[in-house]
Amino acid sequence: LVTWRKHSSSQTTVDPGEMKKFQAWAERWWDDHGEFAALHSMNNLRIPFISNSVLSLLTSAFQHHRKLPLGGKAVRNLKIGSPLYTQPLGRLGALVTGIDPLENNIRTAELHKSFDPVLNERIQYVACSLEEMAEKAAETFDAVVASEVVEHVMDVESFVICCNQVLKPGGSLFITTINKTELSYALAIIAAERILKIVPRGTHDWEKFVVPEELERLLESNGFFVETITGMLYNPVSDSWHWIGSTNLNYSVHAVKTRSQEQPEAPEPAASKEGPAGPGAETQT
Repeated sequence: LVTWRKHSSSQTTVDPGEMKKFQAWAERWWDDHGEFAALHSMNNLRIPFISNSVLSLLTSAFQHHRKLPLGGKAVRNLKIGSPLYTQPLGRLGALVTGIDPLENNIRTAELHKSFDPVLNERIQYVACSLEEMAEKAAETFDAVVASEVVEHVMDVESFVICCNQVLKPGGSLFITTINKTELSYALAIIAAERILKIVPRGTHDWEKFVVPEELERLLESNGFFVETITGMLYNPVSDSWHWIGSTNLNYSVHAVKTRSQEQPEAPEPAASKEGPAGPGAETQT
């Protein structure tokens, strides 16, 4: 049997500085033509990625419905800021729990959900931290989605451990984040924040970006097997995202919680893993 280190209550994933920053932006998250339009358009890439990956792990074709491919799957959505992708997942049939440590963000999300009776049935929002939820919802969820989150948490390893705790064995963790490279500093901070103003200035701290190899190491040393690591690229002209071969800028990770009797397999080098785009992925230039 394999046992994994439990999260200590003395540690926290919440960064007070990040909370203060996102509190000021609470009312602006839901404008899909505003400062966070790029995060809204990312749904066109990440929602199929999540749905298709979850379906590929199902062992029986009778476990899903064509019109509601995520029917009945319990999904935890983690977001510092507004949970923009709870609603698309809910429309696919998932039972979604969106969490955020800021009550203001949860109130805004509840208001948006209230306009759709179907989503009211499938989505619940909770104002709490990840470690608080981990203490009361161990091995509850089929999937955890943490999109554009890990670059804002206080401690990445504590975050990974908490994700492991809330997932059922065999459950999936989906992460999108930003690599720590000279290119990411030039494009994600200088260009995106200061020149093009794609996101508000001060959204990111380059020192908190995580390289894929480090994230993979943290995942596989804390009870996960990494299925894919794939590069992502945003085109501000077309307001669209694409899968690419390079992880030098944005990238996605799909990791699966290992079952208690399984030892994680030896990982391949991160750059060699094929992601959702497959071997024909576009190459970044």
